[in-house]
Amino acid sequence: MQKKIQSALISVFYKDGLEPVVKTLEKLGIKIYSTGGTQKFIEDLNIKCEAVESLTTYPSILGGRVKTLHPSVFGGILGRRNNEQDVKEMSRYNIPEIDLVIVDLYPFEEVLEQQKQKVLSTGGDLEEAVIIEKIDIGGPSMIRAAAKNFKDVLVIAAKEDYNPLVELLENKNGETSLEQRKGFAAKAFEVVMNYDIAISNYFNQQIFNPFHEKKILRYGENPHQQAFFYGDVNKTFSQLHGKEISYNNLVDIDAAIQLINEFEKSDITFAIIKHTNVCGVAQRPTLKDSWDAALAGDPESAFGGVLVTNAVVDAATANAINEIFFEVLIAPAFDEEALQILKTRRNRILLQLKTQTTGTKTQYKSLLSGTLLQDADKGNYLEWKEVGGRRATNEEKQNLIFANLVCKHLKSNAISLIKNKQLVGKGCGQTSRIDALRQAIEKANQFKFDLNGAVLASDAFFPFNDCVQIAHAEGIQAFIQPGGSIRDKDSIEYCVQHNLAMVITGTRHFRH
Repeated sequence: MQKKIQSALISVFYKDGLEPVVKTLEKLGIKIYSTGGTQKFIEDLNIKCEAVESLTTYPSILGGRVKTLHPSVFGGILGRRNNEQDVKEMSRYNIPEIDLVIVDLYPFEEVLEQQKQKVLSTGGDLEEAVIIEKIDIGGPSMIRAAAKNFKDVLVIAAKEDYNPLVELLENKNGETSLEQRKGFAAKAFEVVMNYDIAISNYFNQQIFNPFHEKKILRYGENPHQQAFFYGDVNKTFSQLHGKEISYNNLVDIDAAIQLINEFEKSDITFAIIKHTNVCGVAQRPTLKDSWDAALAGDPESAFGGVLVTNAVVDAATANAINEIFFEVLIAPAFDEEALQILKTRRNRILLQLKTQTTGTKTQYKSLLSGTLLQDADKGNYLEWKEVGGRRATNEEKQNLIFANLVCKHLKSNAISLIKNKQLVGKGCGQTSRIDALRQAIEKANQFKFDLNGAVLASDAFFPFNDCVQIAHAEGIQAFIQPGGSIRDKDSIEYCVQHNLAMVITGTRHFRH
């Protein structure tokens, strides 16, 4: 259905590219209504336009917040030309038909980004009032109204469509088809949708990362990067001693707390974290023994690491820990004597975990100018399906459960080798699973661990049986993996043929 445009309402924030549009409208004899700065822009081109106030009989009020929100404007946009009742009411209230709506939106995202850059460069706070005033109300309302009434109205909601509009109007002498109007309406709804999502993301970010709780960090991952922390670490731990916590400290502290939360308090566990990966972890009857076993797993990587335990740090353990250099120690409590020993190093960070710490339920990651959100990776395994040549012994089962939790906290591709609830070899952050296994075996050999009787955990399935073969050659007798490969049977058949235990869990633990 062809319709000829007789009138247009133009209200835009950005005026660049608008001149050819209004000149075309003038040439075609189309009446123009406009507001504020847009009206001035048009009149400066010596093109006649009528102020929206002439329709509403109200000036722009409330600091510009209310200009077009009026029945005379929205009636002109939403009125159905083929509806007898609508036509009568428009005539009764002197509401003119508006056939073309050209509106862009306040630059909310641009202003928000400017504010963020200002915060990074000056260390100040976001000016929320400035951001809030760039939430457009009338603009989205007019766009939605015009798009809804696409049978009678053409809507342009982005300056990228100015040139197509001029071409359309000139080629058809101001006429548009139903299909064309519907196409522009679809674009308009997408514009409003994306605008609302950006605003929603901003408010949700305020809820989960309150900007008023900002902490300036010494620097980011590297000294040339400025960094801030938004949140309240006091809900998670109390700092008992040491220097200011850095960006990298916080990242490792988070990884350490996520790991230690996996273990029951009755199972005395000590772990060492380096660059968010576990480089040593063990469970023993006493904390001192747990520390000794964790350190033995990779004493080289422990240098400068973040230490974490789920038990009260006593003097014997503190004396042993005090012999190495580390950045942070996290524990639920410290004996007074242990504290005095550990405080002998001025910059050493000592953190006491709060009893209510349960770990985060939701995880966020900033990328591509946006935010990813996901549920935290909770739990160990969904099922316990023994598919090998024999069932795992009770000791192997306990080590497999332990190995799977440790592997869960290594960067993918990841392999953990466990013996007697001690990490004896690990491969992480590799681009192939077989490389992760080779790295794990090399680590075990480096520190002279005998892998006979050890167990292996993989964070994802084995695409081939090569990993199982290589591990078996080193003396490993039991495996745990999520399964899910179309070639699971290859690894399973190898285990059956060689009387090895294999457990499939149904739960993958990728960690990117």
